Amino acid sequence: MSKINRTAQQSCGKRVIFLSLVGLFFLQTTNSFLMTNPRPSATLPLLYSSSDEEQSAAATTKFQKNGRWSSLSPSVKARIVNEAQQRAIQNKAKREPIAEKKRKLLMKYKDAQRRNKRASRVSRPFPTNSVYRTKLSDLVVDSDSNEDIDQEVYNGTVISLTDFGAYVDIGSECDGLLHVSQITREEFIEHPRQVLSPGMEVDVRILRCSPELKKMHLTMLPKEVVQSESRDKSEGEAGERIALQNLDLDDELWGEIRRVTAYGAYVEVGAVVDGWLHFMDHPLFGNVKGARPGEYMEVGQRIRCWVSGVDIDMKRLKLTANRPEDLPGPRRELRKRTDDDNDDDEDY
Repeated sequence: MSKINRTAQQSCGKRVIFLSLVGLFFLQTTNSFLMTNPRPSATLPLLYSSSDEEQSAAATTKFQKNGRWSSLSPSVKARIVNEAQQRAIQNKAKREPIAEKKRKLLMKYKDAQRRNKRASRVSRPFPTNSVYRTKLSDLVVDSDSNEDIDQEVYNGTVISLTDFGAYVDIGSECDGLLHVSQITREEFIEHPRQVLSPGMEVDVRILRCSPELKKMHLTMLPKEVVQSESRDKSEGEAGERIALQNLDLDDELWGEIRRVTAYGAYVEVGAVVDGWLHFMDHPLFGNVKGARPGEYMEVGQRIRCWVSGVDIDMKRLKLTANRPEDLPGPRRELRKRTDDDNDDDEDY
C-alpha cells in the first residue's frame, strides 16, 4: 500500500509541474505576440474621458454605425423619440400604485374647483367698503301704504347664486338677497340658475331693508303683485281672514290660483295661508297624457275646491278640486210605476 501511495504522489507532482510549464509557455507566447503586433489606438474603445468634445464625438460615432437611423429625416426621428417617450410615460403610469392615482385625481378635481370658483367671481365697479357706495338708510324702500307713489327701480348685478336665491349688488354698502320666490310668478323656479347667472344685470326694487343688521331683501315681482300679497298678509294678521281652526275637512271653498309650480298650485281661498292644490287633485289631470300643471292651471284662474287636510302647527292647508265621494249630494228618487201611469202614457 505504501508503494502505491508513493507512486500516486509522484505522478500528481509530475502533472502539476507539466501544467505549470504549459501555462508559463502560453503567457510568454502571448506577450511576445502583443509586443510584435500592437493593436491600433484608433480601434481601442473609449472608456472614459473628461473632455466634452471626446464624449460627443464618441456618441456621434455610435449613432453613425447605425446607417438606418442616420438615413432618417429629422422629423421622423423626432416622431419616433416622441412616441417612445409617450410609451414610457404610459408604462410608468400603469406601474403606479392605486393610492398615487387617487391622489393625482383628487388634486385635479380640486384644481378644477378652484378654476371654476375663480371664473365665477364677478368684478364689482368699486369695492364694498368704498365711499362711493350708497348707505342703506338713504335707499328708497318699497312702501305698501301709498300705492300712487312710484317706487325706485335699481339696476343691479348678480354676484353669486345659492340654493335659496341670489345676491345682487345695486351699489349699496352690502349686497341684497333676491329670494327665489321673488323672481317671477309666471313659472316655477326650483333653482335661481334657471333664469339667473353671475354677472347678469337685473332690475330690482327694495322689499325690506335693515341698516342696523346690514340686510336687504329685493324683489323682481311687479308692484301690484307685491302689494296684493302684502295686503293679504296684513288682513290675516288683523284677523279678517279665516283661521285654520275654523276649517274642517270637506269644507267647500272658492279661490284664485296665485302661483303655479311643477307639482301643483297655491290657491288663495281667504284663509290666513294659501292652500296647496296638488296637480293630481285637479279635475283636468289625466285628460292629456304627459301634460304639465302649467298647461291646465293658470295664475288668476278661479277654482272650486274642498279642504282635504289642515295642519295647524305647520300652518298648512291642503286642497282638492275633486268633489269628495262621501259628501251628500242630490239624490234621484225612484218610484214604482202604477197602472194609472201606464194609462196616462197611452192617452198621451
